[in-house]
Amino acid sequence: MAKPGKSNPYDKYKETQIKTANQGKLIVMLYDGAIKFLNQAKEFIDKNEIEEAHNKIVRSQDIIMELLLSLNMSAGEIAHKLYNLYLYMNKRLMESNINKDKKPIDEVLTMLLDLKDVWTQISGNNAPGDATSLDKNVSVNVSS
Repeated sequence: MAKPGKSNPYDKYKETQIKTANQGKLIVMLYDGAIKFLNQAKEFIDKNEIEEAHNKIVRSQDIIMELLLSLNMSAGEIAHKLYNLYLYMNKRLMESNINKDKKPIDEVLTMLLDLKDVWTQISGNNAPGDATSLDKNVSVNVSS
């Protein structure tokens, strides 16, 4: 742990990475964070550490809500599909948090990993914010 007043090199690296990333890479970083927190939540559920599991699920929900709120709804159908998908993920994580059930977490993890793969593929190939190619690469099927 870094002492007050001292710079943590890892924190500086992450800060630089965030400041210099294009929009697609930032989205991938958000997916990475949500995935990490959900994996940690599953471990805490296994250990019956309810409060820690709750905190990790909430952190993932915060990231998903940030992804939802950052959508450019004028980008077309894909933005609306992602909006619905993020709402669905949030709903499933609420259910998981209430019941401390890992099945909804696994479901959301699968969706996040798929979306992360797509964003990883397109983030280096398009101009920042170019959602048109994403529309061609993602098919989202959500049943509430």
